[in-house]
Amino acid sequence: MRAAASAALAASSLLAAVPLEAADSYNWQLPPGFPRPAVPADNPMSDAKVALGKRLFFEPRLSVNGRYSCASCHDPQRSFSDGRVVAVGATGERLPHNALALVNVAYNVRFGWSQPGARSLEAQMLEPMLKPHPLELGLAGHQADVRAALAADAQYAAAFAAAFPPHSAPRQPVGGAVSFDHVVKAIAAFERTLLSGRSPFDRYVFSAEHAALSEEAKRGMALFFSRTIGCAQCHSGFNFAGNWRDAEGQTGPASFADNGTSSTAMRVPTLRNIALTAPYMHDGRFATLEEVLAHYSALGERAQAQRAQQDRRLPQRPLGLSERGELIAFLRSLTDESFVQRFAVHASAAESTP
Repeated sequence: MRAAASAALAASSLLAAVPLEAADSYNWQLPPGFPRPAVPADNPMSDAKVALGKRLFFEPRLSVNGRYSCASCHDPQRSFSDGRVVAVGATGERLPHNALALVNVAYNVRFGWSQPGARSLEAQMLEPMLKPHPLELGLAGHQADVRAALAADAQYAAAFAAAFPPHSAPRQPVGGAVSFDHVVKAIAAFERTLLSGRSPFDRYVFSAEHAALSEEAKRGMALFFSRTIGCAQCHSGFNFAGNWRDAEGQTGPASFADNGTSSTAMRVPTLRNIALTAPYMHDGRFATLEEVLAHYSALGERAQAQRAQQDRRLPQRPLGLSERGELIAFLRSLTDESFVQRFAVHASAAESTP
C-alpha cells in the first residue's frame, strides 16, 4: 500500500505540474490535469470547424478510390488505431509501420514513429494525403477534384463557409470557402479535440476514487513508476508519452527510445487506451500486452546479466509472472471508455472500409 501511495503521489505531482494558457474563446472541456493544447495562429479553433473536420475525417471521398477515409486507419473503437499489424493504404499497399493511435495528438511534439520532421497536425496530414509511396489516401494530383466535389455538395459548402468565414468581403460565392488547405485545417482542428483523460487511473488520481483501481492495478502502478522497472522513464508525463507541447510551449524534444525492436530509436507512443490499440510496437510484432511485457522482461534479464549494452531507461531486471499481471492491470486502468463511447456512432464508418 505504501508503494502504491507513493506511486500515486508521483503520478499526481507529475500530472498536476502542467502550466495552463490564458482562457480563449474555445471551450476545450479538458480532462482534469490536462493543459490547454497549442493551436497554430493560422488555424484557430471553433465549433463549426471542429464539426466540419469530424465529418471530413470519416469522408471516403478524401481518397483516390472513394473507399478510404482517415477513419480507415484510425478507428474510434480502437482509440483511433486500426488493429492491423501495419497500416494498409487505399489501394491495398502495406505501410512500413503500425498505425499510431490518435489519442491526445494535440500534445505531440513530433508525429509518426521515426520521422521527426512534422511539427503540427496540419503538416503531418499532408503525408498520408499526398505521399505517393507507399500510397495511403492517394490525393496527390487530385486536390482540385476533391475541392470541386466538396464545393458541389450544398451541405459541405455551407459547413466550410461557417468554419472559414471571410475576413474582409462580407460575402463569398457558394463553395468559395472550400479549399484543400481548409480540408486539412478542419481535420486538424477535429483531431485536437481527441482528448482522453477520464480513465479509472484518472479517477483514482484526480477524483480520489480509491475504488477506481483494483489492488492489483495499484501494485502495477507502483511497479510502473519504480526505478528498476523503468516504464515511467520513457512513458512519462500526463499523456504517458514523454515530452509534450501545450499552449505554454514544449517540455523538451520529442521522446524516442531504443527498445530492441528496430535498428533505430522509435518515438515513445502514449499508453493511454493501450488495451484498445493492439497489436503493439512500430511493426505490430506483439499481439498482446503479455507478449510486450515478456519482451521487456527479457531486456531486464539481459541488463541484469550485463550481456549487452542497452538504454538505461529500460528494465534493469526481469519481471516475475505476478508482476506482469499487475502491470497489465495498471495498463488496462488507462482505458477511457467514455472516449470510445463519444464516437460510437461513427464506428460503422470505420468498419465498412477494407
